[in-house]
Amino acid sequence: MRRSTLLPRTSSYIPPSLRLQPTAATSLLSSVDQITPSLYLSNASVARHRGLLNAKRITCVINATLDVQRPSWSGMDYLRVPVADLPHAQLSDYFDRVADRIRMVERRNGRTLVHCMAGVSRSATLCMAYLMKYEGVTLKEAHHWVRSRRPAICPNVGFWRQLMAYERQLFGKNSVKLADSAVGVL
Repeated sequence: MRRSTLLPRTSSYIPPSLRLQPTAATSLLSSVDQITPSLYLSNASVARHRGLLNAKRITCVINATLDVQRPSWSGMDYLRVPVADLPHAQLSDYFDRVADRIRMVERRNGRTLVHCMAGVSRSATLCMAYLMKYEGVTLKEAHHWVRSRRPAICPNVGFWRQLMAYERQLFGKNSVKLADSAVGVL
C-alpha cells in the first residue's frame, strides 16, 4: 500500500462552454471534487454531464444509487452499486469491488467518478473505503481527507459502522468510535 498526500484545494480549468451555470438550486453539493489525482466524488446530476466528465478526463463512473440509470455513452467504464442510503443497507458488500475497480482504472491511467444522489453518504463512504485499502490511511484520516475536499459529506450511521468494521479488518484496530448524543449517534 502507498500513502499519498492530500491534493491542494484548487479548481481545474473548465472551458466556459462546459461550466455548469449557477442557478437558485446550485450549492456546494453541485460540484465535482477531486479526492486523489485519479478519483472524483460528485452527485448524480454532475455524473450525467458528459462535457464535465470529459473535461475532467473521467473514464469510469461508479453509480451508488438505486434510481439513476446508466447513460448510453460509449467509451465509459461503468459500475453500478445498487444500495439505498439507509443505515441497514449493506454498502460494505461493495467496498473491495469498488476499491479494486478504482485502482484498476488508475493503473490504466484513467480517472474514476464515484457518485450517489447527493454526493454525501454512499459515494463518500466508498471513497473512504478505497483510501483505507489502497492509500493505507486510517478511517479517521480518510474521513478528514475526503471532508477536506468535499465538506458536505455525511455518511449515515450504518455506513460508519461498516467503515469501522472494514478498518478493523484491514488494520486490526479502529481510529474512531461512535458516541450516543442527544441528537442521536455521532
